[in-house]
Amino acid sequence: MNVSLTPALEKLVQQKVESGLYNNASEVIREALRMMKESEEIRRVKLKRLKAALVKAEGDIAAGKGAILNDEADIDAFFARL
Repeated sequence: MNVSLTPALEKLVQQKVESGLYNNASEVIREALRMMKESEEIRRVKLKRLKAALVKAEGDIAAGKGAILNDEADIDAFFARL
């Protein structure tokens, strides 16, 4: 498999290899793909939690309960409780 990278990405890969953390470009790309897969899984889990919270929130709103989230700190605290 051949992969074409932009000059900026190619430079980044070369820098990672030169840093000594990776033996070659293939290792850098494999690690990047593993991280992408992990990120996608985290996103999937968060979306699942968000959907569950929305279902609960609809019930709470119908029951006259609710929470007001005023800023990013409130939102972060809300997700931390899920």
